[in-house]
Amino acid sequence: MLRVLVVEDSLTVRERLCEVVARDPDVELVGQADDGKRAIELCRELRPDVVSLDMMMPLMTGVAATEYIMAHFPTPILIVSSSTNRGEIFKTYEALAAGAVDVLDKPLGDEADDAWERRFLSTLKLVSRIRVITHPRARLAASFPSSTPPKFFPPQPAASASDYEVLAIGASTGGPGAIITLLNALPPDFDLPILLALHINEMFAPAFAEWLDGQSGRRAAYPRDGDPVTAHSGRVAIAPATHHMLVRGGRLRLTLDPERHSCRPSVDVLFESVAREYGPAAAAVLLTGMGRDGAAGLLDIRRAGGFTIAQDEATSVVYGMPREAAMIGAAMRVLPLAEIGPAIAALATERVRVPA
Repeated sequence: MLRVLVVEDSLTVRERLCEVVARDPDVELVGQADDGKRAIELCRELRPDVVSLDMMMPLMTGVAATEYIMAHFPTPILIVSSSTNRGEIFKTYEALAAGAVDVLDKPLGDEADDAWERRFLSTLKLVSRIRVITHPRARLAASFPSSTPPKFFPPQPAASASDYEVLAIGASTGGPGAIITLLNALPPDFDLPILLALHINEMFAPAFAEWLDGQSGRRAAYPRDGDPVTAHSGRVAIAPATHHMLVRGGRLRLTLDPERHSCRPSVDVLFESVAREYGPAAAAVLLTGMGRDGAAGLLDIRRAGGFTIAQDEATSVVYGMPREAAMIGAAMRVLPLAEIGPAIAALATERVRVPA
């Protein structure tokens, strides 16, 4: 029996969510709360299997509740939020970065059938099966005090470090927080184009580039079809939520080709094109995520002579995609999240120092 805690400050929405949960014979509603503080108390007391959590609440926001829960008694959290409120969307990104597993748009109340209810229940069940970890930033802070940075041994890349021309990143569940950690570890003068494919709910995707821009201090944008890759030097080009992004002839191409691994954008599509286009001049990182998207593409990059990294299990919110990459030998290095940025920065530093 799946034990669910529902947290929502709107009485109307909360009653609807509770009713949906109560109707499923395989799900038990163990509690409900209307603010983040009470959510923490009930989560500590009841230890539910999964939490349905609102963002904008009195006393304590969903972000603050997520951070506390993931730091003290990690529990799978499904954010049920509004995709029409910009402030709430930004809070949703912050909650995902703090360890929440997934996000679902709130019901509008005018749905013609029970499609939203079915999606809510199926997402709850999926999220509940994820083995969450202590909030990665909290764990990393405990492991590596600010006065003692993590020890890093520079990798031995397959090509001369002076040849690197692009950094490709792929991520899914748990990705927003991992991406911020990686980008913030890069030096301000890091000038490689950064190409990012992230699985994110389409309803919440439009403002992600602006949020990432603000969180990382690095310009981030959704590119236009045909943009030169070099136009994004030192910046992050993000695959739009509904399109594959790939590199062809030195330009970014956005396509509506069929989904790969039920994903569009697909990390594999991006990585495979980077392998073809740049070969040994490519560096790529596969971060936390569910499934296996990106593993085969990372292997292509390694086979082409590029430098490849996969996030390790201990710091991954979901050790799915990087695990697949490690199993097939796609990753030259399997590193904790805190060491990935320094590893990439070291390549860039060497690239600058080595004479052409």
